[in-house]
Parts: sequence; C-alpha cells; structure tokens
Amino acid sequence: MLRRWREEDAPAVFAACQDPEIQRWLPLIPRPYRFEDAHAFVRGATGDGPYQFAIVDGDRLVGSIGVRLDDRGTGQIGYWCVRGARNRGIVTAALRILCRYALRDLALARLELIADPDNAASQRVAEKVGFRREGVLRSHLLHPDGRRRDSVMFSLLPGELR
Repeated sequence: MLRRWREEDAPAVFAACQDPEIQRWLPLIPRPYRFEDAHAFVRGATGDGPYQFAIVDGDRLVGSIGVRLDDRGTGQIGYWCVRGARNRGIVTAALRILCRYALRDLALARLELIADPDNAASQRVAEKVGFRREGVLRSHLLHPDGRRRDSVMFSLLPGELR
C-alpha cells in the first residue's frame, strides 16, 4: 500500500537510509544521513514535490517511492526498499500503482527512471512494469565521494504500463 508520509515515519526512514545498499544506489541522499534529514524528508521539505509516498506492508514501512514533476509533463521516478522486504514484488507493485496514478490522474506524458548500470534489481523492477531502456547517460551522477557514474535511462509512456 502507498500512503502519505507521517512524522512518526522519521525513525524508520533514518534507519533505512543507514543501509549501505541504499546509500550505494542513491547518491543523492545526504552523507552522513542524519535524523534531521529523515525528518525533513517525511515533512516534504527536501524539494521532491508533493508526490512522495511511503510503501507499507501492513503497519511496517518497507520503502519509499515518488515522482517529481517537471514543466514538460514528465515525471522522474525514484524508490528504495528496506533490506527485509526486497525480492518480494513489493516495489514492483508500488511502482505499478504510482505509474498508473501519474499517467492517468496527473496526466503525465512521460515517466523517466534512472538506475545505476550495476543495479540489476532496480532495472528488473522497472522492466516488469513496462519501462523501456533508452540508453546510458554517461558520467551522469556525481557520488558523494567525488566519483561520477553512468546511469541507465528508462521511460514509460501512456499505454505501456503492464
């Protein structure tokens, strides 16, 4: 299930963002990730826009998913999942829900998703929902350690959602 973020989610977000795998694949999260960062995130004070959601399994927070909108009718999708909930189809289901909402209710013309070329799990999730690989963006993301890494660009257009 997707729901809006709540103040009481901050401790779970803080704990999740200590995971080396989340930090490895998401270079844009602050390092070190402090409790204040988690609190700002759940309050919507990070500039990501209003379409950011908690992924919950029962009462348990298992991930984050959201779409940022630009002025061209395009949305950029991002997500992460806690270690114990990976490989269970939860993020795939959440992505499908978010994409349906973004394409139908928000009437976006295009959704984009980028993944590290080595992040096979994230790429599989995108492809299961219908995203198509467009290509590699060379030296695209700056990591906190100063390295620049390529990204794989995926897109989803209306009518392509699986």
